[in-house]
Amino acid sequence: MTIKRLGLILMTLVSLALVGLSLLGSWQEPQFQSRLELYQTNIVLQAQAWQAQESDDENFQVIQGAILGEKPLENATKQYQEARQSVLTNLEKAKNQLAQLPSQPVTTPPKPLPAKDDPNLGQQQKLQQSLNQLQKLLAELDLRLGVLQAQQGQTQTALKSWTELQQRSDINPEFGKTAAVLTGLWSDPARLLPDAQQLIQKNLEGWFRSTALVQLYQLQQRPEALSAVQGAQEEAAAQAVFKLAIIGIVPTFSAFIGLVLLIFVLGQRLVKGKAALLAQNGDVPWSTPWDGETIVQVFVLGFFLMGQLFIPLLFSLLPIQIPSGDVRLQAVAVLVRYVLVASAALLVLYLSIKRFFPLPEFWFSFRFQNNWFWWGLGGYCAALPIVVLVSLINQQLWQGRGGSNPLLQQALESRDSAALGIFFLTAAIAAPLFEEVLFRGFLLPSLTRYLSVWGAILVSSLLFALAHLSLSEILPLTALGIVLGVVYTRSRSLLAPMLLHSLWNSGTLLSLFILGSGN
Repeated sequence: MTIKRLGLILMTLVSLALVGLSLLGSWQEPQFQSRLELYQTNIVLQAQAWQAQESDDENFQVIQGAILGEKPLENATKQYQEARQSVLTNLEKAKNQLAQLPSQPVTTPPKPLPAKDDPNLGQQQKLQQSLNQLQKLLAELDLRLGVLQAQQGQTQTALKSWTELQQRSDINPEFGKTAAVLTGLWSDPARLLPDAQQLIQKNLEGWFRSTALVQLYQLQQRPEALSAVQGAQEEAAAQAVFKLAIIGIVPTFSAFIGLVLLIFVLGQRLVKGKAALLAQNGDVPWSTPWDGETIVQVFVLGFFLMGQLFIPLLFSLLPIQIPSGDVRLQAVAVLVRYVLVASAALLVLYLSIKRFFPLPEFWFSFRFQNNWFWWGLGGYCAALPIVVLVSLINQQLWQGRGGSNPLLQQALESRDSAALGIFFLTAAIAAPLFEEVLFRGFLLPSLTRYLSVWGAILVSSLLFALAHLSLSEILPLTALGIVLGVVYTRSRSLLAPMLLHSLWNSGTLLSLFILGSGN
């Protein structure tokens, strides 16, 4: 065994360990989907003023039902109750994990170790921070859930929720004061507390804020303020309806087109056999001049170790601290880190295969002559119903656990247009270019030396999903990877999967931007 091969084996074991630890670490992390559902629920609640318009037009009522759904208040209450239960579960787990850590000595040590040098203390601080965030989120959910209950006539249930919130000692006092304000507004007789308006405006958002302000202004008999907030409600409702139409109707229409395309190409495949569009290049492998050792070298050294070890180590050594509240700097850091990983991986790829130049036909092909555009666009539409179906099954399997891409959370909560532009550059341009060159341009064709074209598609799709390091995303991303692989093998142009990938990420970011702007 050569030294190079021994080193490659060791690096492979290290990579497998890092990937395994990352996947195990994502097990207890909440899925991003539950947060998205709450954001969409908040926009539906904002559209209530639009729903309240009187109209006997049947078409108007059909549109209302399609966009807002039936019983939006009841559905929102159910969503918030489920979210609250999930937070309670995670809160108990965090408390148990914190209790199992070795307790710190009460006596003063000669020289306390910094957190970065004491693994127990560092983990304790992380768990405490997570615990504080969960407690804050639970308080916010209780405030909002009470408003929902009060609006449905469940006043006693709402008052009980707010009273229990006031009695908790593990929250910011302002949440307790806000709960006391809401309790006074819906009590009989009502009680108006000082700073009620300021507390409502600071600790409630969207529909919840305007609903509480309406109740306050009615009790204070302030018609001008009441008229202003109701006018703002109507304006927000019109915007909310437009947002719901974009994030609901457009993807649904695209998915319908994709479903029709799937039925057509599958039916054509059954009727025409190998002459069908879907069978085009379906069993034609690439001529691969390198062996499996080169494939492993590119992915282990160029992708996993660069992304999981070397580049993170480089960032940790830099004397730069990015403020947690500066979303622009965070976005720039994400882009820079991604570009460095991509550049390093592509450099390893080039150095690994340059001795085989010139490459055989169809390697890293960017052919403009064929129908790459229609393959990419059609593949995007076809991927929508497939991935949505797999995602629904996936949610049932993981029950809200398994983690998600942290970039999605940052993009959702960012209200900064410059930061969103940088996130878009990372996800919709840099990611499709790099990942398609690596996974579809190199890995998939290389695997056809040992596997059938379909086998290469499946294996490369699974590795594509695993590379995102989130257990809950493995099934949906594998399904997306299969569509990307089919599009590439049939079109024989990397432009097609790059377009599909870019459209997919762009659609995701657009939905996140709309959801975030409505909350």
